[in-house]
Amino acid sequence: MRPKARGQSGRRVRIKRVYDPPAPRDGYRVLVDRLWPRGISKKDLALDAWCKDVAPSEALRRSFCHAVERWDDFVERYRGELRAGRASELVDDLVQRAREGGVTLLYAARDSAHNNAVVLQQEIERRVKARPRRA
Repeated sequence: MRPKARGQSGRRVRIKRVYDPPAPRDGYRVLVDRLWPRGISKKDLALDAWCKDVAPSEALRRSFCHAVERWDDFVERYRGELRAGRASELVDDLVQRAREGGVTLLYAARDSAHNNAVVLQQEIERRVKARPRRA
C-alpha cells in the first residue's frame, strides 16, 4: 500500500498566520517571530510557546524587510542561523515535537510564501527525515 501524499493538512509541520483560528490538528503551536504580532493580545493567541530565539536575527530581519527580491539571500542566511548555536538546539526540539504529534509554526507576515516560517518548516522537515529519533 502506498503512503498518502502529504499536503499542508497532512504535514508534521504546518505553518499558519497568527490571525487564523486554531484547529485541533495544529498540535504544538509556537510563535516563531522575534516581535509580538500587532493587534493580538497575549491572552487571545492560542499558543504553547513563543520561540524568539529561532526567529531570524534582528539584523537579518531588518535587511530582508519582506522584500521578495532579497528572498534568496534571506533564505541562505537564515538557514545558516538555524544551523548554529541556540537556534539549532531549538530546531532540534521542534523536530522532536513534530515526530511526536505535529507542530504549527505561527507567523504574522502578510506574505505566506516569503517568510521565516516557510524556511523553518523546511529545515525542521529536513531534520525529521535526516536524524534518528532521540532516546
